[in-house]
Amino acid sequence: MSAQNHKHTSSESGHTHDVSNLSGRKIFWVTLLNAAITIAEIAGGILSGSLALLSDAVHNLSDTAAIALSYYANKLAQKPKDARRTYGHKRAEILSAFINSSVLLAISVMLVFEALKRLRSPASINGTLMITVALIGLGANLVSVFLLEKDAHENLNIRSSYLHLLSDTVSSLGVLVGGLAIKLWGALWLDPLITIAISLYIFKETWHVIRMTVDILMQSSAALDYETIKSDIEKIGKVKNIHHVHTWMINEKTIHFEAHIDLEDMLLSDAEKICGQIEQLLIEHYGISHVTLQTEVDKCADKNIFTTSQCPAGREHPECNNA
Repeated sequence: MSAQNHKHTSSESGHTHDVSNLSGRKIFWVTLLNAAITIAEIAGGILSGSLALLSDAVHNLSDTAAIALSYYANKLAQKPKDARRTYGHKRAEILSAFINSSVLLAISVMLVFEALKRLRSPASINGTLMITVALIGLGANLVSVFLLEKDAHENLNIRSSYLHLLSDTVSSLGVLVGGLAIKLWGALWLDPLITIAISLYIFKETWHVIRMTVDILMQSSAALDYETIKSDIEKIGKVKNIHHVHTWMINEKTIHFEAHIDLEDMLLSDAEKICGQIEQLLIEHYGISHVTLQTEVDKCADKNIFTTSQCPAGREHPECNNA
């Protein structure tokens, strides 16, 4: 006996709350707001002679492009599945998060080098104009961060945009403090030190996002307690063994699970009932979004939870070529 069962949750079919649906409009307005900040800082940097403002403007310009990319990915992810992309378009947000975070990481490294240069060769700056533009940027960035803060905890794509904006907010604060220090005490050295601190913070925050997006794009196994899953499933009556488990993630919330279930010899209708119990267990207790089970009776020689035995050509054994 060998049969396959498929089941997916309502989140997989798109009927439950999706944070991306709520965030698209917010991202759109945040993009426009960030573009306005960029224009203001470029003008302020040129007029005041502030390299800090110009650097922050370049930072904001890259962030504007990154947030626009997030907005596009957000809209693309909502497109329905089709014959060409049977898994849908959710990976668009993961790609966007990876690109955004990688660019932000590169910018952070460049800011550190620029700050080191400024420590060696400080330049005179119009502190009053620098403070004024920094205040405008700080206010606008705070509004943007507030708009995305809630959804940033639920969606990698939104989080990458949120981190861009958070870094801009801290950067604007640094420019403001630097402007005050320059105006009051002529402390030109403080601005590059603040820049270095901001860059190190950005590096720390973005590294986690990059690691997670790479894991998803490489179809790494979902972070589940596989031994407990195996134990729970094999406690179900008539189940002899679960093996050849494969899991992967479409985005940070959609987990796919497939496995072979070795059963005692029985009617197909009885096997369907057992598969239903397994699917319910995986969905309700382990947050699996899509379950595919292949039932069999003493078919596979390799009974390991993950496939380990391979033939010399690198393929699985012929008796398990459906794994």
